[in-house]
Amino acid sequence: MTLIRRGTMAAAAMALGLTTTACGGGLTQDSSGGDSSSGPIKLGMLTPLTGSSAAIGPYMKDGAQLAVDEINAKGGVDGRKLSLTVEDEACDPKTAAAGAAKLVSAGIDISVGGYCSSATLPTLSIFGKAHIPMLIPAANSADLVSQKQENVFLLNGTGIQQAEAAAQFIEAAGSKGVALVDDNTSYSTDITKRTEEDLKKSGVEVVNHQSVTAGESDYSGAINAVLDSRADFVYWTGYYQEGGLLIKQLKAAGYQGEIMVADGSVDAKLIQIAGRENAQGVFATMTQTPQTIPGGEAWVATYRKKFGSEPGPYSTQAYDAVRVAAEAVRKAGSTDGRAVTSALEQIDGLKIFSGPLKFTAQHTLSAGGFDILVVRDDNFVLNK
Repeated sequence: MTLIRRGTMAAAAMALGLTTTACGGGLTQDSSGGDSSSGPIKLGMLTPLTGSSAAIGPYMKDGAQLAVDEINAKGGVDGRKLSLTVEDEACDPKTAAAGAAKLVSAGIDISVGGYCSSATLPTLSIFGKAHIPMLIPAANSADLVSQKQENVFLLNGTGIQQAEAAAQFIEAAGSKGVALVDDNTSYSTDITKRTEEDLKKSGVEVVNHQSVTAGESDYSGAINAVLDSRADFVYWTGYYQEGGLLIKQLKAAGYQGEIMVADGSVDAKLIQIAGRENAQGVFATMTQTPQTIPGGEAWVATYRKKFGSEPGPYSTQAYDAVRVAAEAVRKAGSTDGRAVTSALEQIDGLKIFSGPLKFTAQHTLSAGGFDILVVRDDNFVLNK
């Protein structure tokens, strides 16, 4: 069984056509008195380049660079070329805050990064004070929009949508008792909290809910708690490093029920850490990946040819973040932060990978949901 993503994925992928048209009207002067109508359009990205989630960084960086290069090859935006500066967030709040400060000092116009929610949260105020719009391609905790900062926009499905998808799948699977395990970060606890609420509404019992400490290597306490609860379904909402260890140790302890992971664990490294045999049949809640997009083969081929590697999770969202940023600048006729923010709010129908783009009043996606993936051999594929 599989959940159907909201939006028209095939049409969106076909409409992208691997290029972005950069045309528009004249440019205006920055209302603050500075000239924002000439020179490069400076984009900044925070992504994990070090730490346990470092495998994701190149996917996001290369996805964004591909869009920059395509737009520049078409003449840029009203004749202005785009540039991309990347800093490390390491899924660590202090590292991310330092990286955000560097990007502000570098004079970026728009932020197109953000992977870990806990690391992205402290950057909101840094970019906000500088009036820099944020198009966040991966981080999706509801905490990111609950502060109601006008410059913050999410290009990934929210924790609310992910929890709904997880609860629906767990209920359909006929679970009699669910164990929810998170890593005590904003992203992870947001999903488990909402999933528990949704499961209770549907009458599915949550028999165990606990938090573990990220970075540890022994999760025997959590494993024993799951076994003692007699759960027949485990949903892990943290990242792939700990997720792989959790799966490996659950299997070694004799657990025979179903296992599902959230989008932060959707990476081939989870399979490597868990062990190929242990990972077979593990489900995942995930927004679109390059390999699961109907009609996305041409984009994957272009990425592969340019970078000599396969695109991974959040490469398409990072690609779209750049395209959306370019469209907002075109509409605003300026890189002035307030003007770009206003333009983002007015976008209606721009075709991105998740479907026609229109932001809600909360600056989240109005369309585009979560699929259920499953591990088959060495990859996550659509569960059919």
